[in-house]
Amino acid sequence: MSNGAKDGLYMHQNLPDDESVSISACLSVRDVLGLPSMRSGEIVAGGQGLDRLVELTNVMEVPDIIPWVKPRELLLTTAYPLRDRPEEIAQLLTTLEGSGVSAVCIKPGRYLTEIPDSAIAEANRLGLPIIHLGDGVGFDEIMHEVLSGNLDRRAELIRKTEQTMRELVDVVINDGDLEDVCQMVAERIGVAAAVTTLDGRVRCLRTHSMFTEGESVVDEDLVSLVCFDKSGRFRVEDEPAGLERSGRTRAGRTSVWGNCTIEGGDKTLGRIVAFGEGALKAPEFRLIEQAAAAAALVITREKAITAVESKYRTDFVLEVLRGHIASTDRVLSHADSLGWDLARPINVAVAEVDSEADQTDAENKRTMQSLFADAWTKVVSQDDPAAAVVGSGDQVILLLSAENADDITARLKSFITDVRGYGGGGRRQFSVGISRPAADVSGLAAAYQEAMRALEVGRQLERGQGLSHYDSLGVYRLLLQVTKKEELRSFAREVLGPLAGDDKEEYEGLRTTLQALLDHNLNVAETARSLFFHYNTLRYRITKLEHMVGPFTEDPNLRLSLSLALQIVKLP
Repeated sequence: MSNGAKDGLYMHQNLPDDESVSISACLSVRDVLGLPSMRSGEIVAGGQGLDRLVELTNVMEVPDIIPWVKPRELLLTTAYPLRDRPEEIAQLLTTLEGSGVSAVCIKPGRYLTEIPDSAIAEANRLGLPIIHLGDGVGFDEIMHEVLSGNLDRRAELIRKTEQTMRELVDVVINDGDLEDVCQMVAERIGVAAAVTTLDGRVRCLRTHSMFTEGESVVDEDLVSLVCFDKSGRFRVEDEPAGLERSGRTRAGRTSVWGNCTIEGGDKTLGRIVAFGEGALKAPEFRLIEQAAAAAALVITREKAITAVESKYRTDFVLEVLRGHIASTDRVLSHADSLGWDLARPINVAVAEVDSEADQTDAENKRTMQSLFADAWTKVVSQDDPAAAVVGSGDQVILLLSAENADDITARLKSFITDVRGYGGGGRRQFSVGISRPAADVSGLAAAYQEAMRALEVGRQLERGQGLSHYDSLGVYRLLLQVTKKEELRSFAREVLGPLAGDDKEEYEGLRTTLQALLDHNLNVAETARSLFFHYNTLRYRITKLEHMVGPFTEDPNLRLSLSLALQIVKLP
């Protein structure tokens, strides 16, 4: 992701060095002091408030000025209304501070010999600047220059906004991508910019070209901020849009960030996040909002293209998994053109969302399915770039390089951890089934069926979050070969009696007790410890179980039947 390697649209634009969005829409008190009319002005108190913004000016020549003042005003006065009560100026300053006044300019002389010490002390306490105006300064000059200065700033902001919009439009119409959008934001804000998915997974991250230590180094440092979790996911659930946040990176850099929601029509498509070293104010957030609009257009365009390509890829894989192979050579050649290696032994894995536990509303279901497939694609491609990964409804099908059962299971377990992340898109419950290795493409159809059987059993046993290899199914492999499922259920009812159902709440607990006894070879002490039961409580349960299913403690054939029946009850 190096800046040198990226020859994007934004990098072709020759931007002036002073082009920055860090311009306020109005003057600060510090800026006002630099105006020609203020050349004889002097700060006598409240110097810590020089960065307050000044939008308007007002003149105080009546005692009851408070109802007429507005936030961010520069108040000009000769102190005439308080000429006989200068000791009240301190209280007036407190009231003005509460009204949001930015600074007070006092012109002593005719009505006020000097500013009282109590007023200076109060202004310093409040951080409210008091400016001593010299002789010969006209209020009208100050008011004119403040108004002109603010109008000039607004005109400059409009110019920069229009220029930014033109650049973003150029990115979109010239087939630019999200990296181009991020690069432009990074150059303007100062450090970096990222676009994430709806659930916070980073789609692209670009840094300012000034970072010579390497973009990957800066990227790794940025994702150590508290706004990212350990998997590198932006914590959308903890990061409100439109707010400035700050923190320190692992390397000790202080970073400030803000984000904006990317909206496409009535759908949320993700977030765009900007990182800077200075404060992010209204102009910076305006830029982020503009970039979010451009990102929405880019994402919408990419989604349209990806949807067609994804369907094409999915249809091809499904045809192969159905055994519709006219020519092995043609299948391998076509897979190769898609970047997949199907000429090697393959393990088929299927990840499927638990539809019963899924709370996604119908409106967002397709989006969440796409996110689920995208997460698997990203994780698997980092480990095996030649693996085929396609989404089909709530399923994601993986065609991975073959390994033995233990290794492929460990590999999938690692994938699942990354897909689930730390509260990301994997918050939806899903299970994964893995097939035995298929020697070539002709064996993929059978391997897919194995993966589906492993998936179904694992989901049932692990309550929607299973990971099962076909070879680990044990007796289930035999039971799944029985085509007449009702025959199996009938056998379970005959052996277990009422325990085969859940007519009473206690039946599930009794089945658990029976399974534990069989697992521990009827060792009552060990079973009691494993279930955290008192020894006598378990003896009572054994008596109750024998009344319901027969003398299983004495009949080994009955125990075998009970073991099979308990497994049948768990079947999907």
